[in-house]
Amino acid sequence: MANTLIYVCQQCGKTMSKWQGKCDSCGAWNSLVEEVARGKSSERIVNSAAATPVSLKDISRSKLTRIITGHLEVDNVLGGGIVPGSLILLGGEPGIGKSTLLLQISAKVSDTLYISGEESLEQISHRADRLKIGANIDILQETDLGVIIATVMQRKPQLVIIDSIQTTIDPDLPGVPGSIVQVRGAAQKFQSLAKNNGIAIILVGHVTKEGTIAGPRTLEHIVDVVLSFEGDAFQSSRILRGVKNRFGATNEVSIFNMSEKGLETVENPSALFLSEHPVAVPGCAVTSIMEGRRPLLVEIQALTVPSGYGYPKRTTVGYDPNRLNIIIAVLQRRVGLKIESTDIYINVVGGIKVQDPGADLAVALAITSAFYNRVINREYILVGEIGLLGEIRPVTKQVDRLKEAKRLGFTKAVLAKSIGEAISRVLPSKENNGV
Repeated sequence: MANTLIYVCQQCGKTMSKWQGKCDSCGAWNSLVEEVARGKSSERIVNSAAATPVSLKDISRSKLTRIITGHLEVDNVLGGGIVPGSLILLGGEPGIGKSTLLLQISAKVSDTLYISGEESLEQISHRADRLKIGANIDILQETDLGVIIATVMQRKPQLVIIDSIQTTIDPDLPGVPGSIVQVRGAAQKFQSLAKNNGIAIILVGHVTKEGTIAGPRTLEHIVDVVLSFEGDAFQSSRILRGVKNRFGATNEVSIFNMSEKGLETVENPSALFLSEHPVAVPGCAVTSIMEGRRPLLVEIQALTVPSGYGYPKRTTVGYDPNRLNIIIAVLQRRVGLKIESTDIYINVVGGIKVQDPGADLAVALAITSAFYNRVINREYILVGEIGLLGEIRPVTKQVDRLKEAKRLGFTKAVLAKSIGEAISRVLPSKENNGV
């Protein structure tokens, strides 16, 4: 079959027969790149020899060994450590600290080969001096895939770090570094290298402006583990989240603090996300959310001001704006809160992004507290999901959330049946400036 000309989206990997300005799959503009698709030979399929399957009971089961990274929080996200022969993808925004984390891991794991395609050897050396890392780490500055594989096969290290896969280029494949074909081809060869030789490989991946890992979606399917390194560049807190893990539980998280000495483990993450006010302030509510199997206490801040325009603003930082609109509609319809002409601003302290619906009640009470200019008692923890009918639904792992709240000094919790009941309990009267 003859080769055909196709167009591949550099954001999502969707193929199309003709060029167009916008991708139908992901909506990205000017992301289609011309590529040549090789025709498949039916003769090879007909002449291929049949393979012999192996019975499941005949497969030997050896104990799964792991490489300890020296960072307890990283090992917890990985399910106990790095599995030899596994392929790990670490994604995160530029400047978030991916290279810093991997350099710290390299200093703890013996026999590690750090391969950089983005930074020079001098840049890596300066970072190591800043982090006070004096370990003897083997570093290679290379982008050619053939040279990288040959070096790894010759040295056979315990762990290989590729920073990053978007800079790796295979001269035998078309396209520039970072293109769909190059990223997919390099990932497949790294997968074969890891599985056939029992070498653990960590690939650093860039992210798009939408926050997803750049390259084809097949990249995330090829690897065994996908880790997402999250955080605000203007905040010191960082979150390492396990998105996919074939050797452990998913959605596990670890909290780090970025300092001059590098990434440091946070022993008490809940205290990190709770701000301190010398006096009680209206518009502050504390809730308990679940990040993986870990309960975290975070503070929700709300500010309400009369709108100076015909269309009120709804601005959020760290909280889903669509969910905020639902809560505002429930407060207006079910509680009778007159906030249709009020600008509402929501902020989650500490730069964390809250996705847990258990924070709904805290957001609603923070808005109500700010609107009435009355303080919520600091002894209360607010946990619950709000339904469209105004009901408060129970959340998962409620006992674990309350235990974490008790550990940090909270003595009361609001687990009401309706949003109206919750407001009357926490803010019983307009004359009372607290509970």
